[in-house]
Amino acid sequence: MAEEEPELSDEQKKGIAKWFLINAPAGEIQYVAKDLKSVLKDDAVYNEAAAEAFHIYNKSHLISLKMPGGYGDVLVTSYGELHDNEYLDPKTTQVAIVDHVKQVCKGVRSATDEELPSPYIEEYRYALEAELLKYVAEAYPKGSCSVYCTNGKDVEGPGSDFELVAVISSTRNSPNNFCNGSWRTIWKIEFKDDIQILELKGKWKVGAHYFEEGNVQLDAKRECRDSAMFQGPDETATAIVHLIRHHENEYMASLEGSYLDLSDNTFKELRRKLPVTRTLFPWHNTLLFSFKREIDEELGIRK
Repeated sequence: MAEEEPELSDEQKKGIAKWFLINAPAGEIQYVAKDLKSVLKDDAVYNEAAAEAFHIYNKSHLISLKMPGGYGDVLVTSYGELHDNEYLDPKTTQVAIVDHVKQVCKGVRSATDEELPSPYIEEYRYALEAELLKYVAEAYPKGSCSVYCTNGKDVEGPGSDFELVAVISSTRNSPNNFCNGSWRTIWKIEFKDDIQILELKGKWKVGAHYFEEGNVQLDAKRECRDSAMFQGPDETATAIVHLIRHHENEYMASLEGSYLDLSDNTFKELRRKLPVTRTLFPWHNTLLFSFKREIDEELGIRK
């Protein structure tokens, strides 16, 4: 007689639940949470897992939440995190109080002077954010962005180094059409005063999930570096956004090239020797299965 499988401990169940929640595709964590709750049948275990997982998920996906009082949206990022549930919105100098599990902003308060950068740093931060907003409105109609000071926020004038981080987040969720996706970029800009140089480090995370009669996911990452001259706030902002635009356009072109290759080459390599349906696959016309066309239509990225 076969031995019965040992019962999982509550800690093991919580760990498994957290993994599923954290790894949910963009815009789908609430659906995963609903199914997990019904499978676990243990509110205590689920609540512990959700409290930890949603916090991680929301920050990694750079979700955007609407603030009450007409203040606009706030990005939930580690760069603006003041406490576990408080996030600075540099544009409005407001601090959003976030309910991570419900993914809503339940209140706002004014940021204190200690939570904001010095007037000197704010000149550079504000100029970069203004230029970035124009770029995002053009390239990502459903996108959001923020610029944070992550190092040297108390610098009062020339002579010291500091760091800004520009965050761009764009999502397009269309579950009724079985397609969700996100585009997330983080640009760290180090201002080196002694050599009058800016060093940029960019990171991309692009995700898409297409699940009509199947389950196809894209999870792409990339990093890059560049530099520019350290000038006045407006000139510096223009130079930085010019580089961001260049590198993001280049990356988008590389993704499109990969999709074109997917139909003609990569997709054929995935075929079964004998299809389950026992029906010959139309290899002469793989464009019928163009993931690029479907994703472009549904996500609307850079349209």
